[in-house]
Amino acid sequence: MAKGYNRPPGGGGGMGGGGMMNQIKKMQEQLAQAQAQLAEETVTVTAGGGAVKVTMTGDQVCKGVEIDAELLKDADAEMLQDLILTAVNLALDKSRQLQSDRLGPLAGGLGGLGF
Repeated sequence: MAKGYNRPPGGGGGMGGGGMMNQIKKMQEQLAQAQAQLAEETVTVTAGGGAVKVTMTGDQVCKGVEIDAELLKDADAEMLQDLILTAVNLALDKSRQLQSDRLGPLAGGLGGLGF
């Protein structure tokens, strides 16, 4: 160590010490709260003119698939599979967008902390 060098109090290494740690802790708490809310929020999409409906949480857990009984009378297996696949993928996209909307502002705040 160079002669005459004094470390800043608190050993912050020039990173603001406790203030930065408090900011990080606060952001972690906000992130955890946002993630908990995402697990509770749902998005619902339909495919085939409403014949198939999928409900998914903001953390990408599929909560329900509904198939219109009228569709089952006339549908073949391949068409039904295509509609379900389309609805699930649309629900995932919408759920990811919800997640981005909720978590984006928090992730943006990390830039101010040097991340």
